Order: sequence, then structure tokens, then C-alpha cells
Amino acid sequence: MSGGFRWDAADYARSSAAQQGWALELISKLGLAGTESVLDIGCGDGKVTAEIARRVPRGRVIGIDSSPDMVRLARQSFPSSAHPNLEFRTADARELTFDRVFDVAFSNAVLHWVKDHRPVLRGISRSLKPGGKTLLQMGGRGNGERIMEIARRLIEADQWRSWFRGFEEPWGFYGAEEYTRWCREAGLDPRRVELLPRRMKQKGVDGLAAWIRTTWMPYTERLPEDRREAFIREVADRYVLEHPADPDGNVAVAMVRLEVEAVRA
Repeated sequence: MSGGFRWDAADYARSSAAQQGWALELISKLGLAGTESVLDIGCGDGKVTAEIARRVPRGRVIGIDSSPDMVRLARQSFPSSAHPNLEFRTADARELTFDRVFDVAFSNAVLHWVKDHRPVLRGISRSLKPGGKTLLQMGGRGNGERIMEIARRLIEADQWRSWFRGFEEPWGFYGAEEYTRWCREAGLDPRRVELLPRRMKQKGVDGLAAWIRTTWMPYTERLPEDRREAFIREVADRYVLEHPADPDGNVAVAMVRLEVEAVRA
């Protein structure tokens, strides 16, 4: 799921270690028996989807992403000839067309790119077999607030303001209250909906800049190409000035994840 922005798939694959780690932790909560059919919403470069497929050798996994570049990279990295129970498709999470196909719907670090989550949840409900379960994790209310506040101040500065007139942040960071309600409205029985604090670590200011470069397209795509790197470095430098690296050179960013576990009614 790309939020309508152009992703550099290879760059994301290099700079998404934190998301990969969180995904592996989330997969372990699925309790897979090995025979399930699984939908991975927002499969990205395919690494996480392939790990799910490895854990369901007698099952089937379909990974979807709205970025054709991501899907292309996933297919190249995990060809069907070597992974016969794994398939990748280009699709929008808000427009799922499956009908009672899956035992499990899974998503990690993706759905905060969607403003209105209600059509996603309705599509998940339709996609699941009766009694099927969904496990979702995404940015939640308060996610990355400290670094986002730096960006908000920066785009009001004289040197950047002209490119950000009318700018609206595209992310939807929500809490447990509204998400519980939306699940029920979609026909999903919420078993657990909670906000979880996380700390993302990047290796120094360069690592932080690489993460911004990879995932902050809502900001960088508004800028001329010859101004993007200066903006990225200014955000990173200001953040590290306010939140210095630890003795090992790691820069921490306080994140919040919304984790949702629900069953199709």
C-alpha cells in the first residue's frame, strides 16, 4: 500500500529493518498451523509475505500492494517457481474483491497510509471465511509525533513554505476507541485493539536521513528534485540536535503502533 506515492522499492528494502522486525514479531502471534490461506495486505518487497508462506507449507498466501514497483520486486525476489504457495498482486486495500477466501488477513506497517479505514475493514470482512481472523498492525495515534512536529515547523519556514501551501498529511493514525467501533460496523468481532509504544532506531543522522528519504514521499514529492536532499538533511539534523544519538550512535524515534486482532462474525 503506497498511499498514491511513488516508492523506490529497492531503497525501501534496504531501509526497512525496523518494519521487518516488527512484522516477524507479529507473525508469531498468528499461531499458524501450516494449512491456512492468508492474505497479506501491503506486501511491499515481499519478504514478510514469503516468511508467512514458509510457515504455511500446505496453505496459500497472496500478497497485495498498490505499488506496481513493489509487486514487481516481490515477484523477482520470490518467484512462483521457488515458492509455489505464494502469489503477489497489484491491488488497493480499499477495494478488496475477495469473497470468503482466506482463513487469515494480515497487515503490518501499512494501513496508516489510508485515511479512511472503514472500506478496508469491510473488504477484510468479506475476504475472510466465517470464523476467519485478522491481525493488523500500523502506526497509531501519536506515532512519530516528535519528528513530525519538526517537519511541521520546517514547512512553515520561509525557505520551504511556498512548496507546502495547502499541504495535508496523508496518514491516518487512530486509537483503540474508533477502531473497535469500525471493526464491529464491518462485521468483525474485535478481540484485542491496543496502542503499543515502540522505539525505532536508526544508525546516526545518516540512517535517519535514509529512513526519511525512503518513506517521506508526501513531503519530498512536493519539492524540486534538487531541493529534496537539503530538506531531508534539515529534518534529520534538527531531530538529532533535539534528540542526540546514544553512546552506540543510534538515533531513537518514538513510535506508536496500533495492533488489532479480530474475528469475522
